[in-house]
Amino acid sequence: MDMPKNAFKRDLARKPPMIGTWIMSGGTVTAEALGCVGFDFLVVDMEHVPLDFERTHATLQAIAGTPASAVTRVPWNDPVTVKRALDLGAQTLMFPMIQSAAEAKAAVAATRYPPRGMRGIAAVHRASRYGTVPNYLKTAESEICVIAQIETPEALAKLEEYAAVDGVDALFVGPGDLSGAMGHLGDIANPKVQAALADAARRAQAVGKPCGIVGPNPDMVKSFLAMGYGYVAIASDMGMMVGRATEFLGALRGAPAAAPAKPSGPY
Repeated sequence: MDMPKNAFKRDLARKPPMIGTWIMSGGTVTAEALGCVGFDFLVVDMEHVPLDFERTHATLQAIAGTPASAVTRVPWNDPVTVKRALDLGAQTLMFPMIQSAAEAKAAVAATRYPPRGMRGIAAVHRASRYGTVPNYLKTAESEICVIAQIETPEALAKLEEYAAVDGVDALFVGPGDLSGAMGHLGDIANPKVQAALADAARRAQAVGKPCGIVGPNPDMVKSFLAMGYGYVAIASDMGMMVGRATEFLGALRGAPAAAPAKPSGPY
């Protein structure tokens, strides 16, 4: 059999902007449903969602049956976790809290087989279509996409260094952690935070490296697109569900409900 093609990796160059969302519920049915709605990508979050490997495996299977691409955020820059996620069939990996070019290089190395990296070798798993992909060990790298996540001012200052690392295909700015590290916890709309986000998009464009971000609502996502971000996630499945439920309850009860009406997202 042929190895699955990484549409997300190809679309980074040919199809900006891409719109996605976060899967915070950990639900495979939710992931499958949102994959059918029209999102370009769905983030399977192993960092902040109680997803073990078995559940991640099922979620990737659910998304594979839809037009959407899966982006798997691993919980940390850990080669053992990366190895297992890749064997499960994850092709696009997002690495949180990259703080140096050395860490970015380590992330790439964890996705490559020797001698270019340190990914452990196994013959039969979902990624190789259970051993039926010819020359998988030699060709897997071509379909792997590595995203380095920038979440602090110190990391933001090194954006160009990360972009220059061989094997880093894209960057992603985490506005929540960045705003907190800047002293504006929970306030990504703060003018200083917004200026930093705009600067990140401008600098990424200058070096020709795709850069993504996540926003809580359509208005902020539109502003991020205007800044030049090439792929943007809006809210999350849980954020949209809670926001819509709040709207319905407010309409039925004639008064605002306690939960926020606008969908929120992971940061």
